[in-house]
Amino acid sequence: MLFCSLEFLAFFVVVLGIYWATPSDRLRVWILLGASYYFYANWNKWLALIIFGSTALDYFLARAIASLRTPLARKLLVVISVTANLGLLCYFKYVDFFLESLQTALRSCGAETSWPLLSVFLPIGISFYTFEAISYIVDVYRGRLKPERSLPNFLLFILFFPHLVAGPIVRARDFLPQVRRRKRFNWARAHLGVQLFLMGLLKKWVIADRMALFADPVFADPDGYKSGAAWIALFAYALQIYCDFSGYSDMALGTAHLFGYHLSMNFNKPYVAPNISEFWRRWHISLSTWLRDYLFIPLGGSRGSDWRSCRNLLIVMTLGGLWHGASWNFVNFGVIQGLFLSCHFLFRKACVHLPRLRAALETVPGTLWRVGCTFLIFTLSLVVFRSHTTDLAIAFYRRLVVANPSGSGEPLPVVGFVLTAILVLLAHLPGTISLWKRLVASLPSPALGAVYASGLNFALMLAPLNDVVFIYFQF
Repeated sequence: MLFCSLEFLAFFVVVLGIYWATPSDRLRVWILLGASYYFYANWNKWLALIIFGSTALDYFLARAIASLRTPLARKLLVVISVTANLGLLCYFKYVDFFLESLQTALRSCGAETSWPLLSVFLPIGISFYTFEAISYIVDVYRGRLKPERSLPNFLLFILFFPHLVAGPIVRARDFLPQVRRRKRFNWARAHLGVQLFLMGLLKKWVIADRMALFADPVFADPDGYKSGAAWIALFAYALQIYCDFSGYSDMALGTAHLFGYHLSMNFNKPYVAPNISEFWRRWHISLSTWLRDYLFIPLGGSRGSDWRSCRNLLIVMTLGGLWHGASWNFVNFGVIQGLFLSCHFLFRKACVHLPRLRAALETVPGTLWRVGCTFLIFTLSLVVFRSHTTDLAIAFYRRLVVANPSGSGEPLPVVGFVLTAILVLLAHLPGTISLWKRLVASLPSPALGAVYASGLNFALMLAPLNDVVFIYFQF
C-alpha cells in the first residue's frame, strides 16, 4: 500500500480510530503490531513471515548477549546475529548480482559458463530493517542499550509500518522508550502529523511525479534529445529524487506523530549545503549517521593518517552505494561520493594553512559559490545513480557537453519545469527563516484548515492517474 493511495488512507483511518479508542497502552502496541504485519503482508505474506522470524531471532540473541559474561561467547552471538541479518540481505538482494558479475568476469577470462540466475523476490524495505536490527544487537553488545524484555515491543520497533519499507532507519534506543511511554492524544501533535503528511504528499504528487515526466524519457534515450533537454532532465531528476524520498520521510514522520511516536528527521535542506561533507549530514541523515557510527568510526574514522581517513571514507561510501541496490551503477555512485568526500577532507586540511582563501570562501558570495558547486557536482553524480548501465551514463554525460541539434525526442515543456523549480525554491524560504511556524501560530483554526484543504485539493488535481511507486521502495 503506497502512502499516497486511497487504499492506505482507508487503512490508516481505521487503524488510527481503533488505536485511540482503545484505553490500554498494551493493547495499542498489539493493534499497531497487527496493523504493521497486515501492511507488510498486503505486499507479500510469506516474506512477512521471514521478517517476523529474523526479528524474533535478534530478540532472543540480544537477551542472551546481555546475560552472558564470557567475552568470546558474547562476540560469537553478535557474529551469529549480524551474519544472519546480512545473510538474508545478501541472499535476497545481491545473490543474482554476484552470480551475474562472476559469470561476466569468467567469460571475460575466456571461460565458458552458463548457469541460471535465481530470480529471488526482493523483500521490500529489507535494507532498512536489516540495519535497524544490526544497530540494536551492536548497541546491546557495547552496553549502550539494555535488551528489550517484551517481544511485542521489539517486534513493533522493527515492524512499525510508517518506517518499515523506506525508513528513516530507526535506532532502538530512540524508539523502544517511546513504546513503553504512556500515550495521550494531543491536538498539537496531531496537527503536526497532518502538516507533515500533507507536505510529503505535496512533494510526491506535485513535484516528484511531475519531474519524472521530464527525467524518465531523456534518461531512457539520451541520444534522442538535445543538450538543453538533457540538462533539464538532470535537474528535474535532482528535484524528483529529493522530493520523492523526503516526501516519503515526511509522511512517515507525520503518520508516526498521529500515533504518538517521534521518528528522527531524515532531510535538512541538503541542496543548500556549502560542501559535500555537510551535504551528507543533511541528506538521508539516518543512513549517514548509521554508516558513521557502525562502520566509519569502527574502521578508525579520521583519527589516523590522511591516507587512512580517505580510505575509510571510500570504503564506507562504496558500501553505502551498494546498500542502495544490486547494480554496478550504485557501487560506482558510492565510489564517486567517497572520492568527493576525500577531496573535501584534504582541501579542508589545506585551507588551515591558507587563511585568506578560507576567509574568502566564508563570505556571502563565497558561500553561495560553494553551495552552487556542491549542488552541481552532486547532481552530475546522479547520472551514474540513475543510469542502469555504464553505456547509458556515458551517453548522458556526452549529451550534456556535446550538442545534438537533430534530437528527435518530444520537446520538454520548459516553462513547467522552471515554474516547479521556482515553487521548490520559494517553499524552502519560509522554513529557512521560520516564517511558517510563526504563520501557523498566528492563523485562526478555520483559516489554517482552509490552507490545508487547498493544499490537499492542489495535490489531488496534479496527482498522476496511476500510483507511482516511491523511488526508495526498491532499496
